[in-house]
Amino acid sequence: MDSSSNRLTRREFLKVGAAGLLGLAAAGLRLDPALAETPEQQGRVTVPLLAIYDRPATDGKVVKQYWRDLVLPISGAAISDDEQAYNRVWYKIGDEGYAYSGSLQPVKTILNEPVSNLPPNGVLVEVSVPFTDAHIEPSTSSKVAYRLYYETTHWADKVVYDKEEKVVWYRLLDDKFDTFYYAPARHLRLLSADELAPISPHVANVNKSIEIRLIQQLVVAYEHSTPVFAARAATGGKFRSGTYSTPIGRFMTYHKRPSRHMAAGDLTASGYDLPGVPWVLYITESGISLHGTYWHNDFGRPRSHGCINLTPQAAKWLFRWTEPAVPMGEKYAYKDFGTFVEIIE
Repeated sequence: MDSSSNRLTRREFLKVGAAGLLGLAAAGLRLDPALAETPEQQGRVTVPLLAIYDRPATDGKVVKQYWRDLVLPISGAAISDDEQAYNRVWYKIGDEGYAYSGSLQPVKTILNEPVSNLPPNGVLVEVSVPFTDAHIEPSTSSKVAYRLYYETTHWADKVVYDKEEKVVWYRLLDDKFDTFYYAPARHLRLLSADELAPISPHVANVNKSIEIRLIQQLVVAYEHSTPVFAARAATGGKFRSGTYSTPIGRFMTYHKRPSRHMAAGDLTASGYDLPGVPWVLYITESGISLHGTYWHNDFGRPRSHGCINLTPQAAKWLFRWTEPAVPMGEKYAYKDFGTFVEIIE
C-alpha cells in the first residue's frame, strides 16, 4: 500500500477519536438489576495515585485522590480545552469531579452463572469484573498467583466446587509457565462462537490490509482501498531501561493467539508480567504484535515495549478480521500467510 494514499483528514481523524466518547456520554448511568446499586460504567485506576480535579484540566484544583485498582463510577465524559493535548478526554467521576481518561480503564461489573462442565481441551473465557484474584488452589485461603483484570482472556478447562466456601472455580491455564491457577467462575464469561466468528469473511485476504502510523499513533484497516476501521494506539516508547521502537516496514499477521501471558525483564526496571493479554496478532518472530491492553488507557502516544497497544475491543475486531483465522477452541494459529501490515512514520 502506498503510505501516502487514503490518509484520513484531520477532521476524519478527530471523528475517529470522538465516536467512542459520544457513546459513553450518551450511556450515562444505568442500574443493573442483578447488581443493585453498581453503576454500569466504571473506571479502574491504573496508576499509583489518581487525582480528581474540579474541572477537566491538570491546572484545576485537586479535590480528591485515589490509588491503583480502586473502582470509580464514570458518570460522563468531557473534552479538555487543551487543543495541543494528544488525549483531551476526561471522565466525570460521579459528582466528585474529573479524572484524566488515560489513567482509568473503563470496566463493568457483570456476574455470570457458572457452568457445570467445560470442554476437555478448554474454552476461552474473559474476565467480566474490574478484577479478580486467581489463586494457586481453588480456595480463597490459598496464595494469590495473579490479579486478573477486566477483558483479559484465559483458557479454562476444569470446574471445581469448593463445598466449604460454596464457591465455583474455573481452572485456568498459564500458557507462559505451563501451570494452572483458579479464579471464581462468576467473574469469568465464556466467549461464544458468534463473537469469535470472522469479520468480513467474504473479502479475500489479499484485499485486506492494516496501516500503522507512528506519528499519528493510529491503526487503520482497509478493504481494497477503503478504510473500514480505525483506532488510536500506543507504540514503542522510552523507559528507564532504554528506548523500545516499533519497527517500520512490511509485515503480516502470521501468528495469532486469543490469549497470551506476556512476561519479560525485571519488574523494577521497566519489565512486565502480564497474564491474559487478549487478542494478540504477532507480526515478527521477536514478539512484536498488535494486542489488547488493560494496564493503561493512554492511547495516542508511544509508551509500549515495541508492540502496538490497542483497547481490547479494537484488538478483538482486528483479531476477527485478519487471517489466519483461529478456530473456536484452538489456542493459536501459526501459518505461512497472514493479513498484510505496513508500519510507517
